[in-house]
Amino acid sequence: MIGARRMRQTRLWLQVGLMALMFNGLLLLPALPGKAEPPVKLVAFGDSLTAGYLLKPDESFPAQLAKALAAKGYSVDVGNAGVSGDTTTAALERFEWAIPPGTEAVILELGANDALRGQPPAEAKANLETIITRLKERNVAILLAGMRAPTNWGPEYQREFDAMYADLAARHGLILFPFFLDGVALDKTLNLDDGLHPNAKGIARIVENIMPKVEELLQQVNATGATLQSKS
Repeated sequence: MIGARRMRQTRLWLQVGLMALMFNGLLLLPALPGKAEPPVKLVAFGDSLTAGYLLKPDESFPAQLAKALAAKGYSVDVGNAGVSGDTTTAALERFEWAIPPGTEAVILELGANDALRGQPPAEAKANLETIITRLKERNVAILLAGMRAPTNWGPEYQREFDAMYADLAARHGLILFPFFLDGVALDKTLNLDDGLHPNAKGIARIVENIMPKVEELLQQVNATGATLQSKS
């Protein structure tokens, strides 16, 4: 009887001590396993520069960006909504199905084909603004990638076209990457034989250059309530 009573007293004191440790935060218990948070849904919305013209699927901008983000510890699903040859008008027409429900962030890369065809910059700007407005109505974070007009349309056209990206970014409070092909354009080693489209190495350079802006975009998504996982 005495032995049983002592055992009960010992168990009681152990339970009291355990509760005290837990109450004071001195005992660290392992967290219960839970569901993994879903990746951020990012869509790259653009033309052939986004689509990966003449490149393998895993060499395209969205694919290389997804790989680079994963290497830095980010959980991001990067969708490829690039269509070769698209002008801002064509992109606007396919907006509803190109940007699926649940999209949290968009890298908007359009305008190169407008400039190549000599479309009025005011028209391209209006189309981009409509796309931006629709994205903002959905509470989608936006990274605007700028382009530059070729010189053959004259200095006035070039000034008006090149300035529209900074103007739109300032007007709508967007993150801006001024020139998508920065450090890649006109470099033969980073482009296909046509001299217009980046090769796989050129895309890798673009991803490297734009990464700080993409991380800023993801921070913006996180700030608005989306779950972002990073080990960096």
